[in-house]
Amino acid sequence: MAASTFIVFAASYDTLGAAEADYQAARDLNLTSGPDTYDAAVITRDEAGKVKIVVGHEQPARPGAWGDLGIGLAGGVLVALFPAVGIGADLLLGSAGAGLGALAGCVSAGLTRADLKDLGELLDAGQSGLVVVAASDLGDRVESVTRRARKLTKKPLTADQNTIEHDIE
Repeated sequence: MAASTFIVFAASYDTLGAAEADYQAARDLNLTSGPDTYDAAVITRDEAGKVKIVVGHEQPARPGAWGDLGIGLAGGVLVALFPAVGIGADLLLGSAGAGLGALAGCVSAGLTRADLKDLGELLDAGQSGLVVVAASDLGDRVESVTRRARKLTKKPLTADQNTIEHDIE
């Protein structure tokens, strides 16, 4: 399979509730749009400033090893931006931890340094955030349903599923 182009959306929010509402709106959009590629995750900061993934969605129909991780490219974006992101001890152990590292490497290779910096700074600006990785043809529709964000940016991501699966294995 050749490399695919995705769109990475990052949005910052003043409240967790607003991020969760836009996450649900993007998820509902995906459910009505057909079998497009879509991964999403909501993050928030605790009192100490530590970033934690609150909820995530990984496209279940995607074949191959990376679909078995349950976090997908959105999790890879978050691990690339926040290496110490809290995602639960069960995901950090064994092959899932290695798989997330492979996804983070794929994301780092598929985005420019400037794009990674922009995404990280935008997510740092809010109490909570939303990351959506969608097929490029869903871009405008995802952007239209993320209405509660204080700030929103989108960046192109090139990823090769065969490379990701090889790295995870």
